[in-house]
Amino acid sequence: MKTVRVYQFGGLDTLKYEDAPVPEPGEGEARVKIEAIGVNFIDIYHRIGRYQGALPLTLGQEAAGVVDAVGPKVTDLKVGDRVAYASVQGSYAEYALVPVWRLVSIPSGVDSQQAAAVMLQGMTAHYLTHSTYPLKQGETALIHAAGGGTGQLLVQIAKQRGARVIGTVSTEEKAALAREAGADEVINYVQSDFESEVKRLTNNKGVDVVYDSVGKDTFDKSLNCIRRRGYMVLFGQSSGSVSPVDPQTLNAKGSLFLTRPFLQHYTVDRAEILSRANDLFQWIADGKLKVRIDKTFRLADVAEAHRYLEGRQSKGKILLIP
Repeated sequence: MKTVRVYQFGGLDTLKYEDAPVPEPGEGEARVKIEAIGVNFIDIYHRIGRYQGALPLTLGQEAAGVVDAVGPKVTDLKVGDRVAYASVQGSYAEYALVPVWRLVSIPSGVDSQQAAAVMLQGMTAHYLTHSTYPLKQGETALIHAAGGGTGQLLVQIAKQRGARVIGTVSTEEKAALAREAGADEVINYVQSDFESEVKRLTNNKGVDVVYDSVGKDTFDKSLNCIRRRGYMVLFGQSSGSVSPVDPQTLNAKGSLFLTRPFLQHYTVDRAEILSRANDLFQWIADGKLKVRIDKTFRLADVAEAHRYLEGRQSKGKILLIP
Protein backbone atom coordinates (compact mmCIF):
# COMPACT_ATOMS: atom_id res chain seq x y z
CA MET A 1 0.00 0.00 0.00
CA LYS A 2 0.97 3.66 -0.29
CA THR A 3 1.51 5.77 2.80
CA VAL A 4 3.02 9.11 3.88
CA ARG A 5 5.74 9.07 6.52
CA VAL A 6 8.27 11.46 7.98
CA TYR A 7 11.71 10.25 9.03
CA GLN A 8 12.72 13.59 10.52
CA PHE A 9 10.81 16.66 11.66
CA GLY A 10 10.80 19.67 9.40
CA GLY A 11 9.42 21.21 6.23
CA LEU A 12 7.42 19.89 3.32
CA ASP A 13 10.47 18.04 1.97
CA THR A 14 10.30 15.63 4.92
CA LEU A 15 7.02 14.14 3.59
CA LYS A 16 7.75 10.76 1.99
CA TYR A 17 5.09 9.10 -0.19
CA GLU A 18 6.18 5.47 -0.24
CA ASP A 19 5.27 1.80 -0.18
CA ALA A 20 4.58 -0.05 3.07
CA PRO A 21 3.20 -3.50 3.93
CA VAL A 22 -0.56 -3.79 4.34
CA PRO A 23 -0.99 -4.25 8.12
CA GLU A 24 -2.84 -7.15 9.73
CA PRO A 25 -5.40 -6.39 12.47
CA GLY A 26 -4.74 -7.64 15.97
CA GLU A 27 -7.18 -8.32 18.78
CA GLY A 28 -9.76 -5.56 19.07
CA GLU A 29 -8.70 -3.94 15.82
CA ALA A 30 -10.17 -3.50 12.35
CA ARG A 31 -8.38 -2.73 9.11
CA VAL A 32 -9.99 0.14 7.23
CA LYS A 33 -9.62 0.61 3.47
CA ILE A 34 -9.47 4.37 3.45
CA GLU A 35 -11.58 6.45 1.06
CA ALA A 36 -11.03 9.97 2.44
CA ILE A 37 -8.50 11.43 4.88
CA GLY A 38 -8.88 14.63 6.88
CA VAL A 39 -6.01 17.12 6.89
CA ASN A 40 -5.65 19.07 10.14
CA PHE A 41 -3.22 21.47 11.78
CA ILE A 42 -2.22 18.74 14.22
CA ASP A 43 -0.71 16.90 11.22
CA ILE A 44 1.52 19.91 10.56
CA TYR A 45 2.47 20.06 14.23
CA HIS A 46 3.50 16.39 14.03
CA ARG A 47 5.45 16.97 10.81
CA ILE A 48 7.45 19.91 12.17
CA GLY A 49 7.99 18.31 15.58
CA ARG A 50 5.89 20.64 17.73
CA TYR A 51 4.20 17.42 18.85
CA GLN A 52 6.90 14.76 18.66
CA GLY A 53 5.88 11.21 17.84
CA ALA A 54 8.27 8.30 17.43
CA LEU A 55 10.05 8.32 14.06
CA PRO A 56 9.45 7.18 11.41
CA LEU A 57 5.92 8.53 11.79
CA THR A 58 2.93 7.95 9.54
CA LEU A 59 0.98 11.20 9.60
CA GLY A 60 -2.76 11.71 9.88
CA GLN A 61 -5.38 11.45 12.63
CA GLU A 62 -8.71 11.09 10.83
CA ALA A 63 -10.30 9.14 7.97
CA ALA A 64 -13.35 7.34 6.65
CA GLY A 65 -13.69 4.19 4.59
CA VAL A 66 -14.78 0.56 4.66
CA VAL A 67 -13.84 -2.23 7.07
CA ASP A 68 -11.55 -4.55 5.10
CA ALA A 69 -10.63 -7.08 7.81
CA VAL A 70 -11.18 -7.58 11.54
CA GLY A 71 -8.97 -9.03 14.23
CA PRO A 72 -9.76 -11.68 16.84
CA LYS A 73 -12.67 -11.12 19.25
CA VAL A 74 -14.21 -8.34 17.16
CA THR A 75 -17.98 -8.85 17.18
CA ASP A 76 -19.60 -5.45 16.70
CA LEU A 77 -18.15 -4.70 13.24
CA LYS A 78 -17.90 -6.75 10.08
CA VAL A 79 -16.16 -6.56 6.72
CA GLY A 80 -17.96 -4.11 4.45
CA ASP A 81 -19.16 -1.73 7.19
CA ARG A 82 -18.71 1.97 6.43
CA VAL A 83 -16.82 3.65 9.27
CA ALA A 84 -15.01 6.82 10.29
CA TYR A 85 -12.63 7.71 13.09
CA ALA A 86 -10.45 10.42 14.61
CA SER A 87 -7.52 10.65 17.06
CA VAL A 88 -5.77 7.52 15.77
CA GLN A 89 -2.31 8.15 14.31
CA GLY A 90 -1.53 6.91 10.79
CA SER A 91 -4.43 7.83 8.48
CA TYR A 92 -2.24 9.11 5.61
CA ALA A 93 -2.36 5.70 3.96
CA GLU A 94 -4.47 3.40 1.80
CA TYR A 95 -5.16 1.11 4.79
CA ALA A 96 -5.05 1.73 8.53
CA LEU A 97 -5.48 -0.32 11.69
CA VAL A 98 -7.93 1.25 14.13
CA PRO A 99 -9.09 0.13 17.59
CA VAL A 100 -12.70 -0.95 17.12
CA TRP A 101 -13.89 1.16 20.06
CA ARG A 102 -12.86 4.28 18.16
CA LEU A 103 -14.72 3.44 14.93
CA VAL A 104 -18.10 5.03 14.27
CA SER A 105 -20.57 3.62 11.73
CA ILE A 106 -21.46 6.05 8.95
CA PRO A 107 -25.24 6.29 8.38
CA SER A 108 -26.76 6.15 4.92
CA GLY A 109 -27.41 9.91 4.76
CA VAL A 110 -23.69 10.75 5.05
CA ASP A 111 -20.97 10.01 2.48
CA SER A 112 -17.35 9.11 3.21
CA GLN A 113 -15.98 12.56 2.42
CA GLN A 114 -18.48 14.25 4.73
CA ALA A 115 -17.69 11.74 7.47
CA ALA A 116 -13.93 12.23 7.16
CA ALA A 117 -14.44 15.99 7.09
CA VAL A 118 -16.41 16.14 10.32
CA MET A 119 -14.82 13.65 12.70
CA LEU A 120 -11.97 15.71 14.13
CA GLN A 121 -13.19 19.26 13.45
CA GLY A 122 -16.83 18.43 14.07
CA MET A 123 -16.26 16.60 17.35
CA THR A 124 -13.99 19.48 18.38
CA ALA A 125 -16.79 21.99 17.71
CA HIS A 126 -19.18 19.69 19.59
CA TYR A 127 -17.12 19.36 22.77
CA LEU A 128 -16.23 23.07 22.80
CA THR A 129 -19.87 24.16 22.70
CA HIS A 130 -21.38 21.34 24.75
CA SER A 131 -18.70 20.52 27.35
CA THR A 132 -15.74 22.91 27.63
CA TYR A 133 -18.03 25.94 27.82
CA PRO A 134 -21.62 24.73 27.36
CA LEU A 135 -23.24 27.61 25.53
CA LYS A 136 -26.65 28.73 26.72
CA GLN A 137 -29.47 30.56 24.98
CA GLY A 138 -28.70 34.27 24.68
CA GLU A 139 -24.98 34.09 25.47
CA THR A 140 -22.38 35.65 23.17
CA ALA A 141 -19.37 33.79 21.75
CA LEU A 142 -16.37 35.22 19.92
CA ILE A 143 -15.11 32.67 17.38
CA HIS A 144 -11.77 33.32 15.70
CA ALA A 145 -11.10 31.93 12.20
CA ALA A 146 -14.86 31.69 11.72
CA GLY A 147 -14.52 31.16 7.96
CA GLY A 148 -12.25 28.12 8.25
CA GLY A 149 -13.20 24.46 8.47
CA THR A 150 -13.58 24.20 12.24
CA GLY A 151 -14.84 27.77 12.46
CA GLN A 152 -17.80 27.21 10.14
CA LEU A 153 -18.88 24.13 12.12
CA LEU A 154 -18.39 25.96 15.42
CA VAL A 155 -20.52 28.88 14.25
CA GLN A 156 -23.35 26.57 13.16
CA ILE A 157 -23.37 24.56 16.38
CA ALA A 158 -23.12 27.68 18.54
CA LYS A 159 -26.18 29.04 16.75
CA GLN A 160 -28.00 25.75 17.39
CA ARG A 161 -27.29 26.33 21.07
CA GLY A 162 -29.00 29.71 20.87
CA ALA A 163 -25.88 31.87 21.15
CA ARG A 164 -25.08 35.16 19.51
CA VAL A 165 -21.92 34.68 17.44
CA ILE A 166 -19.26 37.25 16.64
CA GLY A 167 -16.75 35.83 14.17
CA THR A 168 -13.35 37.07 13.06
CA VAL A 169 -11.85 36.42 9.62
CA SER A 170 -8.91 37.58 7.51
CA THR A 171 -10.59 38.06 4.10
CA GLU A 172 -13.91 39.15 2.68
CA GLU A 173 -14.35 35.70 1.11
CA LYS A 174 -14.07 34.10 4.55
CA ALA A 175 -16.40 36.76 5.97
CA ALA A 176 -19.08 35.63 3.50
CA LEU A 177 -18.58 32.00 4.58
CA ALA A 178 -18.87 32.92 8.27
CA ARG A 179 -22.11 34.80 7.60
CA GLU A 180 -23.43 31.88 5.56
CA ALA A 181 -22.68 29.62 8.55
CA GLY A 182 -24.84 31.90 10.69
CA ALA A 183 -22.50 34.39 12.37
CA ASP A 184 -24.45 37.42 13.62
CA GLU A 185 -21.48 39.78 13.33
CA VAL A 186 -18.27 39.30 11.35
CA ILE A 187 -15.07 41.30 11.90
CA ASN A 188 -12.29 41.37 9.30
CA TYR A 189 -9.36 41.75 11.69
CA VAL A 190 -7.07 42.86 8.84
CA GLN A 191 -9.27 45.91 8.29
CA SER A 192 -10.49 46.54 11.86
CA ASP A 193 -9.25 46.08 15.40
CA PHE A 194 -11.29 43.14 16.64
CA GLU A 195 -10.91 44.11 20.31
CA SER A 196 -12.49 47.53 19.88
CA GLU A 197 -15.18 46.10 17.57
CA VAL A 198 -16.13 43.40 20.10
CA LYS A 199 -16.35 45.99 22.86
CA ARG A 200 -18.58 48.14 20.64
CA LEU A 201 -20.81 45.20 19.70
CA THR A 202 -21.23 44.17 23.36
CA ASN A 203 -21.60 47.68 24.81
CA ASN A 204 -18.26 47.16 26.58
CA LYS A 205 -19.62 44.18 28.52
CA GLY A 206 -17.54 41.60 26.65
CA VAL A 207 -18.39 38.11 25.43
CA ASP A 208 -19.14 35.08 27.58
CA VAL A 209 -16.54 32.93 25.84
CA VAL A 210 -13.78 33.16 23.24
CA TYR A 211 -13.09 30.07 21.12
CA ASP A 212 -9.57 30.65 19.77
CA SER A 213 -7.73 28.33 17.39
CA VAL A 214 -5.33 31.04 16.16
CA GLY A 215 -3.22 31.54 19.27
CA LYS A 216 -0.29 33.94 19.16
CA ASP A 217 -1.87 36.63 16.98
CA THR A 218 -5.21 36.80 18.84
CA PHE A 219 -4.69 35.63 22.42
CA ASP A 220 -3.76 38.83 24.27
CA LYS A 221 -6.49 40.98 22.73
CA SER A 222 -9.00 38.18 23.22
CA LEU A 223 -8.51 38.39 27.00
CA ASN A 224 -9.69 42.01 26.79
CA CYS A 225 -12.90 40.93 25.00
CA ILE A 226 -14.22 38.69 27.80
CA ARG A 227 -16.78 39.61 30.45
CA ARG A 228 -16.09 39.23 34.15
CA ARG A 229 -15.68 35.52 35.02
CA GLY A 230 -15.85 34.59 31.32
CA TYR A 231 -13.94 31.85 29.53
CA MET A 232 -10.90 31.89 27.26
CA VAL A 233 -10.88 28.58 25.37
CA LEU A 234 -7.61 28.19 23.46
CA PHE A 235 -7.89 25.08 21.29
CA GLY A 236 -5.26 25.71 18.59
CA GLN A 237 -2.29 27.79 17.58
CA SER A 238 -2.32 28.24 13.81
CA SER A 239 -0.37 31.53 14.10
CA GLY A 240 2.14 30.17 16.63
CA SER A 241 2.38 29.32 20.33
CA VAL A 242 1.03 31.68 22.96
CA SER A 243 3.61 33.22 25.32
CA PRO A 244 3.50 32.17 28.99
CA VAL A 245 0.68 33.83 30.95
CA ASP A 246 0.97 35.21 34.47
CA PRO A 247 -2.14 33.93 36.33
CA GLN A 248 -2.43 37.37 37.91
CA THR A 249 -3.39 38.64 34.42
CA LEU A 250 -6.58 36.55 34.60
CA ASN A 251 -7.39 38.14 37.96
CA ALA A 252 -6.76 41.67 36.70
CA LYS A 253 -8.98 41.19 33.66
CA GLY A 254 -12.00 39.99 35.63
CA SER A 255 -11.29 36.61 37.28
CA LEU A 256 -11.22 34.93 33.88
CA PHE A 257 -11.04 31.18 33.24
CA LEU A 258 -8.39 29.87 30.81
CA THR A 259 -8.40 26.35 29.41
CA ARG A 260 -6.42 24.54 26.70
CA PRO A 261 -8.62 21.56 25.73
CA PHE A 262 -7.71 18.60 23.53
CA LEU A 263 -10.09 16.33 21.61
CA GLN A 264 -8.81 13.07 23.10
CA HIS A 265 -9.71 14.29 26.59
CA TYR A 266 -13.30 14.74 25.41
CA THR A 267 -13.56 11.37 23.61
CA VAL A 268 -12.23 9.17 26.37
CA ASP A 269 -14.48 6.17 25.79
CA ARG A 270 -16.75 4.69 23.15
CA ALA A 271 -19.92 6.17 24.65
CA GLU A 272 -18.53 9.70 24.45
CA ILE A 273 -17.27 9.23 20.88
CA LEU A 274 -20.62 7.84 19.72
CA SER A 275 -22.58 10.58 21.47
CA ARG A 276 -20.65 13.34 19.72
CA ALA A 277 -20.26 11.69 16.30
CA ASN A 278 -23.87 10.51 16.12
CA ASP A 279 -25.10 14.03 16.89
CA LEU A 280 -22.99 15.34 14.01
CA PHE A 281 -24.10 12.68 11.55
CA GLN A 282 -27.75 13.21 12.47
CA TRP A 283 -27.45 16.96 11.96
CA ILE A 284 -25.80 16.41 8.56
CA ALA A 285 -28.47 13.93 7.47
CA ASP A 286 -31.21 16.33 8.63
CA GLY A 287 -29.65 19.30 6.83
CA LYS A 288 -28.99 21.14 10.11
CA LEU A 289 -25.20 21.07 9.73
CA LYS A 290 -23.48 21.88 6.45
CA VAL A 291 -19.97 20.54 5.90
CA ARG A 292 -18.00 22.57 3.36
CA ILE A 293 -15.24 20.59 1.67
CA ASP A 294 -12.88 23.25 0.37
CA LYS A 295 -10.33 21.17 -1.54
CA THR A 296 -9.35 17.58 -2.14
CA PHE A 297 -5.81 16.47 -2.99
CA ARG A 298 -4.43 13.11 -4.04
CA LEU A 299 -2.54 11.38 -1.25
CA ALA A 300 0.56 11.67 -3.44
CA ASP A 301 0.12 15.47 -3.39
CA VAL A 302 0.19 15.72 0.40
CA ALA A 303 2.82 18.48 0.33
CA GLU A 304 0.44 20.72 -1.62
CA ALA A 305 -2.31 20.07 0.93
CA HIS A 306 0.01 21.02 3.80
CA ARG A 307 1.21 24.13 1.96
CA TYR A 308 -2.40 25.22 1.44
CA LEU A 309 -3.34 24.70 5.10
CA GLU A 310 -0.14 26.29 6.46
CA GLY A 311 -0.84 29.34 4.33
CA ARG A 312 -4.14 29.68 6.24
CA GLN A 313 -5.98 29.64 2.92
CA SER A 314 -8.50 27.00 3.98
CA LYS A 315 -12.16 27.92 3.52
CA GLY A 316 -13.53 24.60 4.72
CA LYS A 317 -12.23 21.07 5.04
CA ILE A 318 -9.15 19.78 3.21
CA LEU A 319 -9.14 16.09 2.29
CA LEU A 320 -6.61 13.64 0.89
CA ILE A 321 -7.92 10.92 -1.40
CA PRO A 322 -5.89 7.68 -1.71
